Amino acid sequence: MGQVDAAFVQAPEHRPKTSVIVDQGIPLIDLSPINYQIEDTIPLSCVQELVQEIGSACKEWGFFQVINHKVPLGKRQRIEDAARKFFALDLEEKLKVRRDAVNVLGYFEAEHTKNIRDWKEIYDFNVQEPTFIPPLLDPDHDQSLQFQWDNRWPHNPPHFKEACQEYAEEVEKLAYKLMELVAMSLGLVPNKFRSYFTHNTSNIRLNHYPPCPYPHLALGLGHHKDSGVLTVLAQDEVGGLEVRRKSDGEWIRVKPIFNSFIINVGDMIQIWSNDGYESVEHRVVVNSEKDRFSIPFFLKPALYTDVMPFEELLDDKNPPKYRSLNWGSFRTARMRSNFAKSNVENLQIYHFKLPSD
Repeated sequence: MGQVDAAFVQAPEHRPKTSVIVDQGIPLIDLSPINYQIEDTIPLSCVQELVQEIGSACKEWGFFQVINHKVPLGKRQRIEDAARKFFALDLEEKLKVRRDAVNVLGYFEAEHTKNIRDWKEIYDFNVQEPTFIPPLLDPDHDQSLQFQWDNRWPHNPPHFKEACQEYAEEVEKLAYKLMELVAMSLGLVPNKFRSYFTHNTSNIRLNHYPPCPYPHLALGLGHHKDSGVLTVLAQDEVGGLEVRRKSDGEWIRVKPIFNSFIINVGDMIQIWSNDGYESVEHRVVVNSEKDRFSIPFFLKPALYTDVMPFEELLDDKNPPKYRSLNWGSFRTARMRSNFAKSNVENLQIYHFKLPSD
């Protein structure tokens, strides 16, 4: 066995443990009460129960799984098949759509998380085409204009673009439905979040984690929190996602459930909810024998969105904990560290925390 490249080696405290805790307590939520009945006939008690389940899951875990979600299985299988075929292409072919420091969409094989290289290759595309970039941003926000947001669709495999777009349309509907439930669980009107996504920057990522001969040293994806609003993840039967349990800090492996989605709260919900719902750390371990594929959908607001705690949730006992954060500037700063090692800590939402009395 050869020597592992030092770029992939995790610090000892972040390496996977040999013993794994699988799926202890991660909530499984059945969405059939709102998906498989005529809307006007859904009993209010069913909706209230679902809202309560979502609220508890967001508060206690920041993660949950959903079944009976109404995303057609055929469209999910089609994009999964397209992903496998794309990643099976020769590297030379994949590099034709490689992303760069200007256009951040497309194929990439050298991503870093927390300054350690991930054991994976990816393909990113934006859900909304073309992505709306505000024509006028104030001088502090000019850096957002340095990026292009054009999808780089490969010619191979055939029908790749169509498979991606069809799936995106369906999973986006699910994300908006979940956001209504999240809003209601916070005591807000169901459509509270909807206007933030008119010119959204949501994207889908195809992940391929090849077999790794050093699963005790490397990670497919290092420990991190999602910077956006909400993530809807499809993972294959191999599994590998681990969530840091809030109650005790233990890493919990999320057991794959056929035709389910894993949902997690992102940093923007943490700010909007004024820490009511926290974005939670997670990572991906690698397998020494099997390829793993996963497809996360990242719900993200428009670039011009200023995110701050909702006034409806604030009072004397719960004052605002964050100053306003501009999503365009925040996302731009976060992206820079994906391309190479950085000497400074990546921008995090706690940098926007207001001092407490």
